[in-house]
Amino acid sequence: MKPSIPKGTRDFSPVEMAKRNYIFNTIKEVYALYGFQQIETPAMENLSTLMGKYGEEGDKLLFKIQNSGDYFKSLTDEELLSRNANKLAGKFCEKGLRYDLTVPFARYVVMHREELALPFKRYQIQPVWRADRPQKGRYREFYQCDADVVGSDSLLNEVELMQIIDTVFTRFGTRVCIKINNRKILTGIAEMIGQADKIVDITVAIDKLDKIGLENVNAELAEDGIPADAIEKLQPIINLTGSNAEKLQTMKEVLGSSEIGMKGIEETEFILNTLSTIGLNNPIELDLTLARGLNYYTGAIFEVKALDVQIGSITGGGRYDNLTGIFGMPGLSGVGISFGADRIFDVLNQLDLYPSEAVSATQVLFVNFGQQEAMRCMQTMAALRKAGISAEIYPEAAKMKKQMSYANAKNIPFVAIIGETEMAEGKVMLKNMQTGEQKPQNTEELIQAIARQ
Repeated sequence: MKPSIPKGTRDFSPVEMAKRNYIFNTIKEVYALYGFQQIETPAMENLSTLMGKYGEEGDKLLFKIQNSGDYFKSLTDEELLSRNANKLAGKFCEKGLRYDLTVPFARYVVMHREELALPFKRYQIQPVWRADRPQKGRYREFYQCDADVVGSDSLLNEVELMQIIDTVFTRFGTRVCIKINNRKILTGIAEMIGQADKIVDITVAIDKLDKIGLENVNAELAEDGIPADAIEKLQPIINLTGSNAEKLQTMKEVLGSSEIGMKGIEETEFILNTLSTIGLNNPIELDLTLARGLNYYTGAIFEVKALDVQIGSITGGGRYDNLTGIFGMPGLSGVGISFGADRIFDVLNQLDLYPSEAVSATQVLFVNFGQQEAMRCMQTMAALRKAGISAEIYPEAAKMKKQMSYANAKNIPFVAIIGETEMAEGKVMLKNMQTGEQKPQNTEELIQAIARQ
């Protein structure tokens, strides 16, 4: 039987890995530029760390790991016959695969609190697992690229995270729109329409505006028990247009009586004004319909949309007040972002934005004519590799056609030939596989010719 892999997982070919590494390395380099340090946490955590942190739905999507050894020993016949999956899993599963990087990060901060200099700026790029129903674009194993600052309330952190987003997408050559809002503004809106207790329903519904349209959002609000007059009051806010400054001015008038709403406006104004003095390459837009479904956000929230490709959000994040409270250490505020590596991969593929050097690994292939010639090739390759040029030799003295086909299959831009003539002259014949042009060169010229490409 042909082997297979579990549904919702993927193999990555060398070309795909080169592209993925280009994405991860670009993000890592930019994080490091802003003083973020990398951490890693184990693939598996204690179930007690994970359970109850993602709501009932999240608990169901956790991959649980069976204990090793004879875990049936401690179970009674009655328990076994009950067939109660959740109860039984609780008895013989003590560990699970991580569902995201946020909860493990919170656990890390609580465990290492004494060693950490606050504010703590960390980034983490690792796979996470969800026992979700696999479908197009949704996988059971995927990577997250998170960066967070904890232990600081300063809005300069938000400003820098927006700069990081802008820098990363500028390096990728992708045009994006950075959308920003504030949960305090949303809370103020809910108060203003007399529905403060329905803040969650309101944010969840208006967050879907892009996907389902205004009519359906209003229908969902009505289904959630929000009265018609309150929905009516929401319309001008949902449909608000104009520049960021104009939108803020309108909201100041609308939310004048809401203390929390005005606080949200003040925070947003500071972030936008600071960014306008620094200058970004990509537009940043105040979007009052942006809600980010997650309820732990308490301040600024952000989302990034690609402008040239139809795809969902490719980066998101926000400010939260109580990351470590779930582990009994309340009051630690933080703000973070997460790049959607898999979606960015699709965007760069569609727009063909990978630099050729990021994708092609070997720069030059040395043809093998036999033992003596191969030895000379090995010496020349050592000099090339010392100069940072990736080179390989075809391991067998096979027919020339076969060796050339190998170079083509691997998209190797140059082929180096050392035959009898070249041996005698101390030269290498360098062939450019794209133009077909070839000329004899010494090692120094060879290095320069390849490096120029």
